[in-house]
Amino acid sequence: MRHANPPGPKPRMSHTAPRPPVSLPVAHICHKCWLSYAGIVLPPSTPDLVALDLLDSIADLGSLGQAATRHGMSQPAVSMRMSRLERSLGVKLLRRSPAGTELTPEGERVAAMGRRVLGEVQALMAGVAALAAEKDSRLRVAASLTVAEYLLPGWLGALHREAPNVVLAVEVANSTRVIARVRGASADVGFVEGYEVPPAGMSTVAVRSDHLVVVVDPVHPWARRATPVGGAELAAADLIVREPESGTRQVLDHALRSWGGAHSWLELGSTATILAAARRGEGPAVLSALAVAEDIEAGRLVQVRTEEVDLSRALRAVWPADRPLAPLARRLLNMVAS
Repeated sequence: MRHANPPGPKPRMSHTAPRPPVSLPVAHICHKCWLSYAGIVLPPSTPDLVALDLLDSIADLGSLGQAATRHGMSQPAVSMRMSRLERSLGVKLLRRSPAGTELTPEGERVAAMGRRVLGEVQALMAGVAALAAEKDSRLRVAASLTVAEYLLPGWLGALHREAPNVVLAVEVANSTRVIARVRGASADVGFVEGYEVPPAGMSTVAVRSDHLVVVVDPVHPWARRATPVGGAELAAADLIVREPESGTRQVLDHALRSWGGAHSWLELGSTATILAAARRGEGPAVLSALAVAEDIEAGRLVQVRTEEVDLSRALRAVWPADRPLAPLARRLLNMVAS
C-alpha cells in the first residue's frame, strides 16, 4: 500500500509559502523570501495601480472605451494594459462581446481586492497631502537676538496679516546657534548678524544693513568727549559686550583685529542685560544701533563717536545650500526685501 505522504525528508518550503509566524527567530527565515521582518518585497507579478484602477472602471462602466475616456487614455492603451495585467496575474479577467466588456468571475474577485488596495492608496495620498499642507502652513524661524527683538516681530506680523492661517514658530539664539539650527533642519530659515562670508554649506542674502555703536551712561568721561575714540583706545577699554559666538561680538572683534580684538571685562548673553549694565555706569557697551536708539533718545545713554574702525554690518537670512528654501520662507524674504 502506498503512503499518501511518502516517508523521508519533508519538502522545503517554497519562497511563495505563507509568511512564517512572527514568533519565529529571524534566523529561521530565508533572506530571499518576499515577506520579511524588514518589510514586504513585492513579487515581479505585482499589478501596477493604474491597471487596477482601470479594471475597477471597466467593472463600473462595462466598457473599455468608456473606461479609456474616464482615464484620458486611448482604448488600445487600456486594452494593452488589461492584457498585460492578465498575463502578469495568470488569470483571465475580462470577457469581451459585441455588447461590451464584462469581468469574469475571477476578474470580479480581483477587482474587489483591488478596490481595497486603491482605497488604501487614496488614504495614503490624502495623508501625504495633509502633511504637505501642514508643512506649507508652518514656518520655523531661528533669529539672532537683535533681529528677533527689533525687526522680526514686524516682519512676521506683516506675514500673518497676509496669511493668517500660517503657524509661526520662532527660536531666539546667537548667530552661531542659529546657523546650527538651520543646518540641522530644526528651522526653515535663519537670520544672523555679520557673516559677510557665507558659512560653509549655507546660502545667504543680506536683508538689511546695520551698524554697531558705542554707548555710555551720561556721567562717563566719554559722554562729554569732544574727539572720537580711536581703534587702539577702544580695543584697550574695558567693554561690556556680547559673547564670542554672537554676530555682534564677531563684527566687533573683526573691526578691532588690527589692535588685537576687543578687550572686555563683562560678557553678557542678551541685549537687555548689556543695556542695563551700561545704564548703571558699569562701562562702555557696544550694541546695534537698533538696540540703543530708544535709550539714546530718552537720554539714558550717550552715543560715543568713533574713528578708524568699521562697525557696519549686514543682517542676513541663511538656509542650507543643498535644500530649496521653503515656500513660506521665500515669501517672508520677499516681504522683507520689499
